[in-house]
Amino acid sequence: MKTDPIIEQKVIGVGSPILDIIVSVDDDFIEKKAGGGKGGSVMISAAEFNKILDLIKTDKKIAPGGSAANTIFGLTKLGVQTEFLGAVGEDDEGKFYCERYKKMGGNPLKIRVKKDFPTGRCLCMISPDSQRTMRTDLGAAISLSADEVNECDFEGLSHLHVEGYMLFNDALSLKILRLAKNCGLRISLDLSSFEVVRAFKNLCEILSDYVDIVFANEDEAAEFTNGKKPEEALNKLSELCEIAVVKLGKEGAIIRSKKDFCKVPAKIVDAVDTTGAGDMWATGFLYGIFKGKSLYEAGTYGAIVSSEVVKIFGADISEKQWRKIIKTIKAIAENEKGS
Repeated sequence: MKTDPIIEQKVIGVGSPILDIIVSVDDDFIEKKAGGGKGGSVMISAAEFNKILDLIKTDKKIAPGGSAANTIFGLTKLGVQTEFLGAVGEDDEGKFYCERYKKMGGNPLKIRVKKDFPTGRCLCMISPDSQRTMRTDLGAAISLSADEVNECDFEGLSHLHVEGYMLFNDALSLKILRLAKNCGLRISLDLSSFEVVRAFKNLCEILSDYVDIVFANEDEAAEFTNGKKPEEALNKLSELCEIAVVKLGKEGAIIRSKKDFCKVPAKIVDAVDTTGAGDMWATGFLYGIFKGKSLYEAGTYGAIVSSEVVKIFGADISEKQWRKIIKTIKAIAENEKGS
């Protein structure tokens, strides 16, 4: 499946390359075997991860993942030239991750391979009510250091997309942001979780100094403004960044720039798993921005892509679904030309 590439855009994502392992389990398994309770995400050791995995006898779906990676994979599928910067282990899982990304059409050459670390993994357990409970071993993903990144990683590129989790490595994230800005890249940041917002008291400074487009969900927005309404968080974020987005789940998204404001409805479907929904919304939105679309049109693209990922377990959208997405986006573009 091929689409017309967006020649002028060359995008790099920075984040944690994680191999997603998606399984269906019952509530009893989560409570008694996985530990930590139902819902949310808990970081565990490689040994703990393997112990839980060995207890699962149901079928496992395996796919490359990670927040920024999901967004970058989606852009790759839509025809954008992409690269990814992160670290995997020198193991079968790391090889699988890089090969899958290359097969999509992405450039995996900036993914560092570490001999002394396993590739990061996330066990995503889906319970009968479609709620996801995650146990994560970051492995090699947290081994990338500031010393391993330099200006040549960003030369010739036009856009950087970063996941908020990267901010936990202060030296690395600040060096990446500075290098990208010095090389003239526009920068988008997905805040990733309310824990990220809570942890970084200098977040306003980071947004103001480096970030052009910021994505937040309702929980992150509330944390950013000490519990105020999403619209107030949006206004505050838009004072710091060129474009601010607050995603509201089934209620859609609100978007503001210096000159425009809009509310974009969600595309309501029968959802089975929300894994990657926000990441894929960012895929569609960035694609629209790259194509020169309005905030509302770009947001509509985001809603289209995210509506497909919630129909499946995990964030690995099928080729059939991508064809549907591309067809829908093209139809919207044609209607815009004719109106």
